[in-house]
Amino acid sequence: MTAAVFFGCAFIAFGPALALYIFTIATEPLRVIFLIIGKASEGLKTINPDETAPSMRLLAYVSGLGFGIMSGVFSFVNTLSDSLGPGTVGIHGDSPQFFLNSAFMTLVIILLHVFWGIIFFDGCEKKKWSALLVVLLTHLLVSALTFISPHYGINLVSTYIIVVLMGIWAFFVAGGSCRSLKLCLLCQDKDFLLFNQRSR
Repeated sequence: MTAAVFFGCAFIAFGPALALYIFTIATEPLRVIFLIIGKASEGLKTINPDETAPSMRLLAYVSGLGFGIMSGVFSFVNTLSDSLGPGTVGIHGDSPQFFLNSAFMTLVIILLHVFWGIIFFDGCEKKKWSALLVVLLTHLLVSALTFISPHYGINLVSTYIIVVLMGIWAFFVAGGSCRSLKLCLLCQDKDFLLFNQRSR
């Protein structure tokens, strides 16, 4: 049972982030390498002069996903190792759903970092200081919500409300519209995915 809990919680927490990485970033590893190094424009032009530099939106997305994965790993790796045993959570009055709740909370934190990265980069680029303040305050709010650990229902519901609101905001900041969402859901827009976007 411990292996099932370990792998189940690991896939809940990191599965969506891994899927985002595979389908949007890993398809162009050269871009990822230069985005990590920080010399995207100059390096890509040196290697391939015809290639356009990655957009600021792509950089914001990659940075947010990277920070989210790092945050998730640091916050959840000890919990995952505890799930392998020995011992059982819940014996001394703790919640038996601790691992599951921690996995869903880690998933929320990873997604929020992606959305915060997109909103934060847009706020810096357009000098929208209120957007930066909202990102900072929601970050503090979600961090503070983790202090009410015994009340997992309140904690998870409120953080999922925040992730939905931030996701909608990040979607529109990244250039999304109701029309583009409709075309994507109907599989009529081939250039909707982020890795197909070029600098504007």
